[in-house]
Amino acid sequence: MTHPHPRELQTLFASAKCVFLDFDGPVCDLFSDHTSVLIADVLVQELVALGADPALVRAHEGGHDPLAILKAVADAGAGRALVAGLESRLTDEETRAAKSADPTPGADELIRLLHEAEYKLAVTTNNSAQSVARYLDRQGTADFFGTEEHRRIHGRTAHPMRLKPDPDCLFRALESTGSAAADALMIGDSRADLLAAEALGVPFIGYAKNDRKRAQLGFGTGVVVRRLHSLVEVVRCAVAEQH
Repeated sequence: MTHPHPRELQTLFASAKCVFLDFDGPVCDLFSDHTSVLIADVLVQELVALGADPALVRAHEGGHDPLAILKAVADAGAGRALVAGLESRLTDEETRAAKSADPTPGADELIRLLHEAEYKLAVTTNNSAQSVARYLDRQGTADFFGTEEHRRIHGRTAHPMRLKPDPDCLFRALESTGSAAADALMIGDSRADLLAAEALGVPFIGYAKNDRKRAQLGFGTGVVVRRLHSLVEVVRCAVAEQH
């Protein structure tokens, strides 16, 4: 349902005690300036520098998704040191990109309203936790995601096989918020986000800013919004009712 009735959205938020946010898309455009294509090229160069099999490198030349390159290299059985080196380089590039990432329209306002409404917030992402922390610090919203010692930022680990659609980061978010799946709500913009949420029974709202993103979500009856401001209005009403 691409244009859900506000009451349907209200029901989802009313049933939730915590909200999980994917990062690149629902929170910001991470690669708005530091493009993913350039980062993919950097990773291919890093593979060569790390001594990867040239055939493996050639297989990923021309790719534009850094995460897909990382996962493909891990899936191909590359050594642990090579995968770790590639992941470290990707983390560096993502953290650099976070310095200039454009906020998704409505995202900062939504995050602040959710915090005001006393939802527990967590980030569940395939990006690095370091890049998320850098961005949230920049926006002044990091403290809404737990204490400095225990941020509820659940990003990529040293095991690329656990990237979404594996629900690992959502499982960690449920643990960090002390919540059951039925008490959570995830906002994501990809099929992988949806499948990860479904795997644990976490209710899901899709964010699709255009038809291409809507097609990528790939489901017909789920709740999908084209603008985060649709959610802002729902949460604003909930906050007003609390007061």
